[in-house]
Amino acid sequence: MRFHFALTLWTSVCQAVQHYPAAWGHYDLCKFQIYTEEGLTWDYMACQPEAADMTQYLKVTLDPPNITCGDPPETYCALENPYMCNNECDANTEELAHPPKLMFDIEGRNPTTFWQSTSWQKYPKALLVNITLSWNKTIELTDDIVLTFESGRPEQMVLEKSLDYGRTWQPYQFYATDCLDAFTMEPKTVQDLTQHTLLDIICTEDYSRGYVWKYDKTVRFEIKDRFALFAGPRLHNMASLYGQLDTTKNLRDFFTITDLRIRLLRPATGATMVDEDKLTRYFYAISDIKVHGRCKCNLHANSCVFDKEKLGCECEHNTTGPDCGRCKKSYQGRAWSSGSYLPIPKGTANICIPNNIGPVTRVCDNELLRCQNGGVCVNNVRCSCPSDYSGLLCEKSRCEAELGGCRGPDSGAALPPPPLRLLLLLLSSTLLGGASAL
Repeated sequence: MRFHFALTLWTSVCQAVQHYPAAWGHYDLCKFQIYTEEGLTWDYMACQPEAADMTQYLKVTLDPPNITCGDPPETYCALENPYMCNNECDANTEELAHPPKLMFDIEGRNPTTFWQSTSWQKYPKALLVNITLSWNKTIELTDDIVLTFESGRPEQMVLEKSLDYGRTWQPYQFYATDCLDAFTMEPKTVQDLTQHTLLDIICTEDYSRGYVWKYDKTVRFEIKDRFALFAGPRLHNMASLYGQLDTTKNLRDFFTITDLRIRLLRPATGATMVDEDKLTRYFYAISDIKVHGRCKCNLHANSCVFDKEKLGCECEHNTTGPDCGRCKKSYQGRAWSSGSYLPIPKGTANICIPNNIGPVTRVCDNELLRCQNGGVCVNNVRCSCPSDYSGLLCEKSRCEAELGGCRGPDSGAALPPPPLRLLLLLLSSTLLGGASAL
């Protein structure tokens, strides 16, 4: 079954109007048809898939593999009340089991469902758990990563990312009740970051209280607060953010992942000392993980599909590959390039062009093949001409086609210089030959 992130054209346009400020480029269309002097043609734009809940497309792996509670069955005590020991975990009984899939099921159930680890029975040996989320696809994050814990937030934890399918890992953020003691790092918050320090890896103490507070179950990695350093507090100046993403590869890579890893290093204890007589109070329990993002398609696709347990971009602009990262075999007339967010709101498609369109026919590449009379170059393939002009390089005044031709000194009837006329003839013949061969 194929699950499409992209919506129909009409729905996409309506959503863009309803949910995005005018300053945003929504980039939900890759192309649309326009009428020119030469007839109906395509106008190409940068495009990307809609953001989605990416947890429905991941594979989760736990290390050690036998860290989930219930085999053998175990009874747990409540962290806040060591004498309340009536919580049982049994992997062979559905109602009492807490498998990893419950981190990603529908929230709002009563009672709450959650994954749970074994208890800290081997104290003082560290209770270490790695939870790895893998997509087998490059993902661009668009919202905060949020973890919800059901038995106190960890006192020490690291969130890590991979850009190469889990071969190497880099820290995203450190979390601790005492950053200096746990990681020899000064505690900071995302509010301490600036445009110049946005890529800094920090340790925060904001999400590591030991007790289960009613509104303090979540641990966040703040994506939108980092976006806001360029786009403003309410993300209204997205052009500024898009400009930075276009020109700064390190910034683009910072918000891009193939895998996430949650390293749980020390569970909530709720006190300064661990109660060695009640070690079943100490464990990890996660009821929800939220990861919102979109498939990375290099601005060459507005749709991503989940087919045969794998995500893939449905590439446009004559591109191909899992991330639309190369030109199709017959469209390598110039080097592949990713699309660009700029200029807002349509961006630049940077389409791949057919092999038989050589350097002579790529308009705007040299002084003799520049668009004339205020025309605008479109993807190095054609000129978009102002209303008074037509032709391959906007070199023809439209009045030439009128009865009687152009009259008067201001009629715009001037012909292009002889060398340019010769080039235009060569260019037109090449294009016509290429069109007949397609």
